[in-house]
Amino acid sequence: MRLTRFTDYAVRVLLHLGAKGEAQSSIAEIAELYGISRNHLMKVVQDLGHAGFVRTVRGRGGGIRLGRPAEEINLGALVRQTEDGFQLVDCSDCLVAGACTLPRVLNEATAAFLGVLDKYTLADLLGRRQDLRQIFGLAG
Repeated sequence: MRLTRFTDYAVRVLLHLGAKGEAQSSIAEIAELYGISRNHLMKVVQDLGHAGFVRTVRGRGGGIRLGRPAEEINLGALVRQTEDGFQLVDCSDCLVAGACTLPRVLNEATAAFLGVLDKYTLADLLGRRQDLRQIFGLAG
């Protein structure tokens, strides 16, 4: 299984915001930090905002911060939000589709993958918060 860049960027945004704590960040700041497209990151942040993972404030003095405590941001829920789907193969035109059990096996594997992610939160990824703050160039 391979996650999209969209999900990768979403995790990066949440890691940065979680390391930063209550202080707001800007999309430009995060995009520059990671060396990624500001426009693409805006789409990611918009999606995270609609799902409640981040809180966005527009205008002067605005920015983004976590929408809920890191302990309440489940990684499985995040991946389900940011990925379009989990169909690993398209069996619609396959000759053996009626007799093949591969889709059932792949569905079971996907459920196991998501089940593991469901056990973890953003807080688990922030276990070395001080190290992340140092990498991000954040004071203290």
